[in-house]
Amino acid sequence: MDKGRCRPNEAGPAIIVDVVGLKDRIGTLRAELYPNNKDDFLADDHLLLSKGKTFRRAELRLDQPGPARICIRAPAPGVYSLALIHDRDDEPGFNILHDGIGFPGNPKMGLHRPHIEGARIVATTGIVRSRVILNYRRGLFSFGPLGPSR
Repeated sequence: MDKGRCRPNEAGPAIIVDVVGLKDRIGTLRAELYPNNKDDFLADDHLLLSKGKTFRRAELRLDQPGPARICIRAPAPGVYSLALIHDRDDEPGFNILHDGIGFPGNPKMGLHRPHIEGARIVATTGIVRSRVILNYRRGLFSFGPLGPSR
């Protein structure tokens, strides 16, 4: 997945995500870039790649101090879907009990997959910045930001 990681002095097309609302500084932050359609949004990366579709991933260990910021390269300028995952236990797959997730449109979250409109982002020829608020499970039926970060 090295195609997704930004290079030193990245010129683009790329997206820098400023992360808001981290629960803690354990685990890994993953930015994942998908095609902009509901069938491929959050689909299995191996399946997307085997079909020649867009998928990029960039990872950042959270044991570093300072602002949580991650950069992911886009294959070309265009419209994509982006998911940001806080993988707190470094286990495969998303664990709704422990992990956090966010999207560029910062949609209101429930215990279901968000609409693709909340995950859309436009990559230009240069660098695009996005501010993503992470959401975590809170209680039995609630999933949202941990504090007043909106």
